[in-house]
Amino acid sequence: MQSLINAEDYILNARFGREILIILRDLILKTELTETVKWGSPVYSINNKNVVGIGSFKSYTGLWFFQGAFLKDEAKVLFNAQEGTTKSLRQWRFKSIEEINNTLILQYINEAIENAKQGKTLKPDRNKPLNIPAELQMALDKDNNLKNHFDSLSISCRREYAEYIDEAKRAETRIKRVQKILPMINEKRGLNDNYKN
Repeated sequence: MQSLINAEDYILNARFGREILIILRDLILKTELTETVKWGSPVYSINNKNVVGIGSFKSYTGLWFFQGAFLKDEAKVLFNAQEGTTKSLRQWRFKSIEEINNTLILQYINEAIENAKQGKTLKPDRNKPLNIPAELQMALDKDNNLKNHFDSLSISCRREYAEYIDEAKRAETRIKRVQKILPMINEKRGLNDNYKN
């Protein structure tokens, strides 16, 4: 798929909930947030801080809040889509237009904007130990150049690679993921470098 340059492209090519995406986008554009496309989907920011994003998935449309852990969530609509992996990101899922409550959604978005203006952010845990999965460690042990390239990456890049392998439940998937990242490590690239500005 070619890279998307704007939100309209994303919505036009959405897998699920095109109408929901349009409604969410229209609501967000009523605020002071600036629209961009990051990581392949629409993201809305203020003062260069990501506040909310929208996304289409197989069976739902998601509205995510980058610092959602700070939201009051009185309606209990938010959840951590990757428990144990993400600390601050929270997601609100919509499976039908009937679930859309414009007033409530704008209330959450405006609270997120205020939190961003106040500088509320959860910082990643920089002291978290780096646990290298066995499949990746075996590849590093077999190839000194690969190991040197891996060791030259920042701790956060190495952690991203390790977590990417570790997230896979099946052994076959873990091995495929190792094979996929070896060329990236040899090029001294981070796992998510293509998505970073």
